[in-house]
Amino acid sequence: MEKAKISASQLFILMVLFELGSALLVPLAIRAKQDAWLAILLGMIFSFVLFFVYHKLYTYYPNLLPTEYMQKILGKVLGTILAFIYILYFMYDASRVLRDFGEMLLTFAYPDTPLFIANALLMLVIIYTIRKGIEVIARSGELLFIFMYILAVAGFILIVSSGLIEIKNLQPVLEEGLLPSLKVALSETLYFPFTEAIVFTMILPYLNDSKKAKVTMLCATGLSGINLAITMLINVSVLGVNLTARSQFPLLSTVESIQVADFLERLDVFFMLAMVIGIFFKVSVLFYAAVIGTANLFKIKSPSRMSYPLGIIILFMSMTIASNFQEHLHEGLYAAKFVLHIPLFTVIPSLLLLVSFLKNRKRHGG
Repeated sequence: MEKAKISASQLFILMVLFELGSALLVPLAIRAKQDAWLAILLGMIFSFVLFFVYHKLYTYYPNLLPTEYMQKILGKVLGTILAFIYILYFMYDASRVLRDFGEMLLTFAYPDTPLFIANALLMLVIIYTIRKGIEVIARSGELLFIFMYILAVAGFILIVSSGLIEIKNLQPVLEEGLLPSLKVALSETLYFPFTEAIVFTMILPYLNDSKKAKVTMLCATGLSGINLAITMLINVSVLGVNLTARSQFPLLSTVESIQVADFLERLDVFFMLAMVIGIFFKVSVLFYAAVIGTANLFKIKSPSRMSYPLGIIILFMSMTIASNFQEHLHEGLYAAKFVLHIPLFTVIPSLLLLVSFLKNRKRHGG
């Protein structure tokens, strides 16, 4: 591990940027129709339970990376295999988010640019940042977080003042009761974007005040959950359920429809800026976790050396992951959930916690 430290507020900012990252892009929880906002909030509340699991593991091993404490809990062989699976997952997830970024750029601004070029340019910037270490990522997060919020507030004011919001698009609330929203929360929003933040267990050991870890994680998730719920409320009230569901990037469609007093329009550039910031931090955090995890697992002295080879792998994975955007989305929302999200975010951490709890009890004489 590098000898860096980040403050609780920096962790908070990184988590919010991470969770907003690519979740702002897609029609999140739209299967719950006009109650998408509720499914997002429910997913957020359920994710708190899993955050307690991650946090408890961290309190048992506050100075160890998960790649180390997995070996302590499960023994050398099993622990190493499991740690390696998580590193692969972080790389896979980073490549998915990178693909989101490339698809967005091409759909929206540069239709004639090859996907590879768009992805490679962002990847170069990210590799450079990763080599500088977690403190630099956290500090740049502080600067860009303020910028992103100014954009968000300005966008919100413009949407309201251009009279686009149709409250009747959000009615009837709970048309089919609470069940559809609960289903979507437990099958989608719980995993994407909330418990994806399991990647922060790789960053918690860098926190300068370990007592603040739990509050910071819960507050960051709360804030990003509320932000995402508001975003979906606005999307559905402006576009309606059908259009939101059909749109590849509903928030973009919403922003494109802003028109204030005939002179303020084409504000999609601001949307692009906000998305690039969010996606940059999401990929950076996942990539950073993969780099320090690999360095730690294979006892590599300087982790930054790993950033080039792993960066190239992520770049190529982002190209080969799916043949088109529809397939990419389907894979992310449905296939990845059963194969990756449920075991890696819920089952395995709970088992790890159970084993370490039993081990600790033994150690303290039953």
